[in-house]
Amino acid sequence: MAEVTLTICTTCRRGEVTDPEAPRPGARMLAALQDADLPEGVAVRGVECLSACTRGCSIVLSGGDARWSYIYGDLDPDEHVPDILTGAAAYAATTDGLVPWRERPVVFRKQSIARIPPAPVAAPSTPPSLSKD
Repeated sequence: MAEVTLTICTTCRRGEVTDPEAPRPGARMLAALQDADLPEGVAVRGVECLSACTRGCSIVLSGGDARWSYIYGDLDPDEHVPDILTGAAAYAATTDGLVPWRERPVVFRKQSIARIPPAPVAAPSTPPSLSKD
């Protein structure tokens, strides 16, 4: 099974006016998840922007060619890290990324921004003929 990636927007502010020298809420969320005991098969990474600024803090769960990807928002680095870990573990246990609705943490049920289908698998191309007619 493909590894799952939990991507965290590090620039998210959660609508907060923050001290320019202080870590933003998105960066705090990334740090909290990096310090956590991640579920098996889950890697965490930070990116500078997920373009979900009005829904920060935002994250993406993705993994492999066969899984749906999910974008979640309105997450709080001080409250939701355990729920994110629970949701990531449930997601990693699937082959298609489709966790039954009732088995998702409440924050994942209520704060979903988007569900993105797996990328279509391209048909194998026919190599050009090597013969010189």
